[in-house]
Amino acid sequence: MGTVRTIVFPALRLLVWAVIAAALVVLAFRGGSGLGGEPAAGPGPSFVDTGSPPIPVGRGTVSNTVTVAGTVVADPSVPVKATAAGEVSTLLAEPGPVTAGQPLVEIRWEEERDPVTETDAEGNQTVTQPKPRIRYATVAAPIAGTLTSLDVLKAQLVSVGDRIGSISPGTLSVTASLTQAEQFRLLRPPAAAEVEVQGGPAPFTCTGLVLGAPASAPAEEPDPAMPVDPSMPTGGGTSARCSVPPGTAVFAGMGATMAIQAGLAENVLVVPVTAVQGSVQTGNVWVVGEDGEPVERPVSLGLTDGELIEIKDGLAEGEQILQFVPVPDDTPVDPFTGEPMTGGPFG
Repeated sequence: MGTVRTIVFPALRLLVWAVIAAALVVLAFRGGSGLGGEPAAGPGPSFVDTGSPPIPVGRGTVSNTVTVAGTVVADPSVPVKATAAGEVSTLLAEPGPVTAGQPLVEIRWEEERDPVTETDAEGNQTVTQPKPRIRYATVAAPIAGTLTSLDVLKAQLVSVGDRIGSISPGTLSVTASLTQAEQFRLLRPPAAAEVEVQGGPAPFTCTGLVLGAPASAPAEEPDPAMPVDPSMPTGGGTSARCSVPPGTAVFAGMGATMAIQAGLAENVLVVPVTAVQGSVQTGNVWVVGEDGEPVERPVSLGLTDGELIEIKDGLAEGEQILQFVPVPDDTPVDPFTGEPMTGGPFG
């Protein structure tokens, strides 16, 4: 037993380490390419043949209409700000309807004058400081609407830019959140959208369409007693917003459907979106060659309706392409033989 421990076991350990060292040497000289010692044929990855049927490039019409679910909202109030620094001398309006440019508040302040120097008959000079000049400024309503608040008092001191009131325009808008894919389809949005309110009036044109960050509510002070969950979303994203025409019988809080027509391309080269790698400006398709093998080719892209996409350059009508983008081949490769490892550990 002592001979086994002192001679046989150490010899077996040496043999195991020698086998491991030999395997590492083989891997090093084969470059880890997984191709049985041969250099890689090219920089691109290999793909799995999924039996994607070839289809011809044809012509068609692409209508890039993005339809999203939205909500009717009241337009935010517009602040009334002081246009001069001084003392509120007169309140010229009360909460209620106002017109654009209507005087709301009068501000009074004193303006120092330059000293006056007088010389008498004997040549003596006397410097006199005249009384300050009294100046007035009128703060007018920036828009027409309802003056909801006038937050100043007579004789109150104000500075330029101080918020002294707010006016509700009394108008409505439709706003809707956009996904990333919808934002890419609206790189050049139109100036209007078609809106339909379920159970409401006939579909109407909503003007002044703009895309941007959604209006955020005033930030609230965090409750120190409540723990902060870093996994919770903090908002963000992009929204589409347009103005409801005056007199339209809709109300804030109603659900609406917004259809944005962002382009129409007729009689253009089109392929299914499943055949293109990429969806904005540039992409790749796989053209079936004369030998029946697919070859990757870059193309220039135009409009898409979510099913078809316009090909501006890179393909000719009638060319055969794969209907689906090939799937990268992630099959593991035997480092010793370079052959795909399709079986389990026992073959």
